[in-house]
Amino acid sequence: MSRTVHAVCSHDCPDSCGVLVTIDESGRATKVQGDPKHPVTRGFLCGKVAKYLDRVYAPDRLLYPMRRREGVAKGPLEQGREADAFERISWDEALKTIAKRLAEISEKYGPESILPYSYAGTIGVLGYGSMDRRFFHRLGASQLDRTICATTGGDALLSVYGRKLGTDTEAFRHAKLIIAWAANIHGNNIHLWPFVEEARRNGAKLVVIDPYPTRTARAADWHIAIRPGTDSALALGMMHILVRDGLYDREYVERWTHGFEQLLERIAEYPPERVAALTGIPAADIERLARQYGTTQRTAIRLNYGVQRSDNGGAAVRAIAMLPALTGAWKHLGGGLQLSTSGSFRFDSAALERPDLMQASPLGREAREVNMSLLGEALTEMRDPAVHALFVYNSNPAAGAPNQGAVLRGLRREDLFTVVHEQFFTDTADYADILLPATTFLEHTDIQGAYGHYYVQLSEQAIEPLGEARSNVWLFSQLAQRMGFPEACFNDSVDDLIEQALGNGNPENPWLKGITAETLRENGGMQRLKFEEDREGAFQPFAEGPFPTPSGKIEFYSEALEAQGVDPLPAFRPAVESRHSEEHERYPLEFLGRKADNYMNSTFANLPGHQEMERARAGVLEMHREDAEARGITDGDEVDVFNDRGMLRMRALVHANGKALPSGVVAARLSWNKLSAGGHNVNLLTPQRLCDFGGGPTFYSVLVEVRRAASSTANGC
Repeated sequence: MSRTVHAVCSHDCPDSCGVLVTIDESGRATKVQGDPKHPVTRGFLCGKVAKYLDRVYAPDRLLYPMRRREGVAKGPLEQGREADAFERISWDEALKTIAKRLAEISEKYGPESILPYSYAGTIGVLGYGSMDRRFFHRLGASQLDRTICATTGGDALLSVYGRKLGTDTEAFRHAKLIIAWAANIHGNNIHLWPFVEEARRNGAKLVVIDPYPTRTARAADWHIAIRPGTDSALALGMMHILVRDGLYDREYVERWTHGFEQLLERIAEYPPERVAALTGIPAADIERLARQYGTTQRTAIRLNYGVQRSDNGGAAVRAIAMLPALTGAWKHLGGGLQLSTSGSFRFDSAALERPDLMQASPLGREAREVNMSLLGEALTEMRDPAVHALFVYNSNPAAGAPNQGAVLRGLRREDLFTVVHEQFFTDTADYADILLPATTFLEHTDIQGAYGHYYVQLSEQAIEPLGEARSNVWLFSQLAQRMGFPEACFNDSVDDLIEQALGNGNPENPWLKGITAETLRENGGMQRLKFEEDREGAFQPFAEGPFPTPSGKIEFYSEALEAQGVDPLPAFRPAVESRHSEEHERYPLEFLGRKADNYMNSTFANLPGHQEMERARAGVLEMHREDAEARGITDGDEVDVFNDRGMLRMRALVHANGKALPSGVVAARLSWNKLSAGGHNVNLLTPQRLCDFGGGPTFYSVLVEVRRAASSTANGC
């Protein structure tokens, strides 16, 4: 008979949906659906994951270990013909080969010449970081500073509040004003949308602040098209008006904030007229927005990570995050701000990852750290030692890393031994020496928190792995044994790891107290964190202090940042590549390399059903009518989009109404390189520059020029 298994979508999304998987009598998954008992999932899935069985059972899925054929050079492979470049081998041979090569490279160049590269291809706790970290720590490999998505914004939030917490998703229904600030809720946080709509039915207004007319912007009551990278100026300008007009909570500010007097001096520099000139938003609209915010108690800001991906991104997140502290919105059910709720899930990472194993490695010390946002530099310029082995899992850096030209030059090196653990022949797999088949979230067991709600979930294995696909936990346990590592921790089972993650009542996080694999199963695979602070059925994390900051208060002014040489107050500073910089004369258009609505970063981009949903925007450069006319470009023309880092051939989509994008801004969507004209995607144009703090990349501080193509032959780079 058929049966139903509770799993959890482990893709990089704040929703962390509970998924019910129907399994037929043969063991095949026949249906996936949202868990109707999950208070946030509420019985439905996004358009990406609703088609998940297309991914699991895709005919081109990687199912067996493979080795690059002798004489086949590393580089782009034609989609559908990738297997021609590889030959199938057994897991035994694959593990022996990897262990032997890593040992040789470690002996010859030192273990730090080995670099793991992973991110959030799965956000399951075990798959994201457990046995893999143990393995590389014991090996003595370089550590990876995983900055590519959230560290700048996360560090900014920590500098203000001391912990990554936010307005409870379920409390958004009580808000009277919701500001989606660089947050495409309808596109990539869809399970918040029903709560937003419930609030609107009860009289709330939805304001979207975003340079791009996202799905959410088109559904909003008011879309404010801000210029890229100027968000800190708008937030500071709003604070200027709130204080000027007495629209702030004096009692809350006095009792629970630190550095208000210094903040007053800073915001005095941002009157509406100056902010209008910086942001492109009329001064009257800035006044209207600030007054609407300051006169509405239950105001929730849904802030997303796009804001941080500019040179001044950390300051922008800090400034926006301070707004609910200034108005005291945290005191009111439905008020506050949500960037991430991940700080509530204090899984025991030290027990899972065992950083102490570095002391037992050949180094006998902590290994160096390499910023993943500088991968191109690491593979082409790093010395002492240079990187001679790269192990990629949970990631597709050939498509997703900035400064793509340098990344691909590094991956093309014949002296670089590259292992890729994957589900498909991705752009990165095209450069592998050894390819290993990975499981999907239906094929292994894991435990998961969330960064968009407050529920812990157990994801049960629903089906047997297809072919010879294996999980991260299995892979790195096996490799550790092949390397001869004697520590017993490399034999820990998945159940052992889950118990360690939950911490057995670790006092570091009382919110996990009493939550075990058994209690999760008893509760349908999920449990809400155990907040003593729950009010009216919702968690209000900053309604009152003390707070886990150096001052014990919300910090407008941060002495800790000042000690690091960072401005202790938020400020607007123009990006190196922006309309306010000298580079603007050479490259006058600001370029947004956006995530596709129907992919998950680069995940799903190879699947026909998802490609069909993206067809209208595939290979398209969106332009404002004025910018197109100034360059003699008409709708449908082939155009070259270029800067010093490279050139892309695209098709122009000119918005006739002039409202779709601000003038001076162009936009295109991320896809795989091999599915893009010329064999490169938008990251050919993105820089390797880092944000103001947190080490994150500046994906959205990019200048380009566009010209009508002279021919239909794409140049590449």
